[in-house]
Amino acid sequence: MKNSTQRSKGRETDGSALRRAIVARTARIGIIGLGYVGLPLACLFAEKGFPTTGFDIDTPKVTALNAGRSYIKHIPGKRIAAVRKSGTFDATDDFARLKQMDAIIICVPTPLTKYREPDLQFIVKTGQEIAPNLRKGQLIVLESSTYPGTTREDLKPILEATGLKSGVDFWLAYSPEREDPGNANFGTNDIPKVVGGDGKVALDLTVALYDQVVVKTVPVSSPETAETVKLTENIFRAVNIALVNELKVICAAMGIDVWEVIEAAKTKPFGFMPFYPGPGLGGHCIPIDPFYLTWKAREFGINTRFIELAGEINTAMPRYVVARLAEELSQQRAKALKDARIMMIGLAYKKNIDDMRESPALILIELLEKAGAKVSYHDPYIPAVKPSREHANLTGRKSVPLTAKSLSGADAVLIVTDHDDVDYSMVAKHGRLVLDTRNAMTRAGFAGPHLRKA
Repeated sequence: MKNSTQRSKGRETDGSALRRAIVARTARIGIIGLGYVGLPLACLFAEKGFPTTGFDIDTPKVTALNAGRSYIKHIPGKRIAAVRKSGTFDATDDFARLKQMDAIIICVPTPLTKYREPDLQFIVKTGQEIAPNLRKGQLIVLESSTYPGTTREDLKPILEATGLKSGVDFWLAYSPEREDPGNANFGTNDIPKVVGGDGKVALDLTVALYDQVVVKTVPVSSPETAETVKLTENIFRAVNIALVNELKVICAAMGIDVWEVIEAAKTKPFGFMPFYPGPGLGGHCIPIDPFYLTWKAREFGINTRFIELAGEINTAMPRYVVARLAEELSQQRAKALKDARIMMIGLAYKKNIDDMRESPALILIELLEKAGAKVSYHDPYIPAVKPSREHANLTGRKSVPLTAKSLSGADAVLIVTDHDDVDYSMVAKHGRLVLDTRNAMTRAGFAGPHLRKA
């Protein structure tokens, strides 16, 4: 089956054929990377009537999607089944099919190396997969979080090595993902999309594309600006979380409840925005994105002292939690951390999702076990620890049931993730010492000398 721009025989170089196909929703959309960003985006385009194909190198994921099953908890299988039944969505690991697509959206990971430097291998490899299948009239959009310049300095040369030119033969743009997994108030379609294009036509086409599926598009002057927008959003959060994490340490030393302070402060109707402390940063953006900008800034001879200080504070939080746990065990249980049995509640990096990427819980397990503790965990969203590059030794460890026996058998219960569907009354009743890093017990209405905060 020929796609919409192929039917125009590629005669129009101003993007008008592609624009018509986009507005008519006949343009074929290819989404590369079917994870927490790519899968909801693919579902959204398919639900809006676009013929959509998801591309992923993980064959079991492809098989599951084509069978109408989901592997991400907050994306229900019935949503996948519905777009499969409608005929607007399919998944494949055959990247030769990229040639059939009119618009290709890249949603691949951008991790850090072990030296805390940007790792663009997935963007580079994706560009190399697109290149042999690139044809005239296609729109390529990068959504992966990255440093300013990636779209035009790293991806563009790979695509132009084919002999096709951006702005003439194909169009290139950047639009940062803004997914918030598990957020019941803001889905993909509810969140405005920032767009920066490599030229006016690329910008106009990308705006037209996202206009079909999201509440609002926000065009900016360049891909570099759009790339910086994404980093700025996450650096803003990282810095403010570092601030309240530092305040937590100060307040604890003074015998003041930092969560009570924040709740009172947020009643001010201006000049204050609440952020909350925790056991450390997690997820695919906030612990990583600031280092993308600090790395790029060094190219211009600039030291990002403020951002790096925030990183140091947030990175230190798991060790602070371990120190607090050791202190409470000694004071309340007359027990050392060595050989202590610790029940950890929550492995996901935030509540009500099954995403454990960069989760501080993984660091906490390793720190506690290095100190000689025996650690088990309970997480209703993560039945077993998934493979990860940084914590491969934890792969396969299984969640234990949350029961009166498992709680009372632990010397301490450590709340790391405040999932809503945890039975906190049971934790309060049977946990002999509970150290809460999320203020979950107070919010659930429980208090007592054995319920402590960190």
